[in-house]
Amino acid sequence: MTRITAAAVLVWLAGAQATLAQDDPDFFVVGTGAFDANDNQTAGEFDLQFRFKERFWLFKPQVGMFITSDSALYAYGGLLIDLYFGRRWVLTPSTAIGAFHQGNGKDLGSVAEFRSALELSYRFDDRSRLGLQFGHMSNAGIGDDNQGEEFLILNYAIPTDVFSR
Repeated sequence: MTRITAAAVLVWLAGAQATLAQDDPDFFVVGTGAFDANDNQTAGEFDLQFRFKERFWLFKPQVGMFITSDSALYAYGGLLIDLYFGRRWVLTPSTAIGAFHQGNGKDLGSVAEFRSALELSYRFDDRSRLGLQFGHMSNAGIGDDNQGEEFLILNYAIPTDVFSR
């Protein structure tokens, strides 16, 4: 019952805050941080994302990729929701599926990996955002092994309309 209540509150918050998000453009996002942040095989991570302004009900599509200092590579696509708390703070839960190549790093047990994340961002006057993202990646038990890993990333989201000025 608590999961249903939490989901209902999340949907209500997203709907209530949607009017503030109407002016958001597409975003090009760059980020850097730690892959496998809470384990013994921590590596540096560099991320690139594109977050679309188009909306499917409450959800916006995203595509992205990262590379680690251990030569791991992950490319993904998924959905996110922007939840606004006032004009400045944005909470962004997201989920995605993608293809993973371990390089010289941690074996996650499968090429197919699922990614879920939560980002808290500060929104500047030009609509760019600086955020801290924490997430988890695993194969959800479909692979031979399901070690999973956590990541912690500092992101900067650049509105794409700045490139057309």
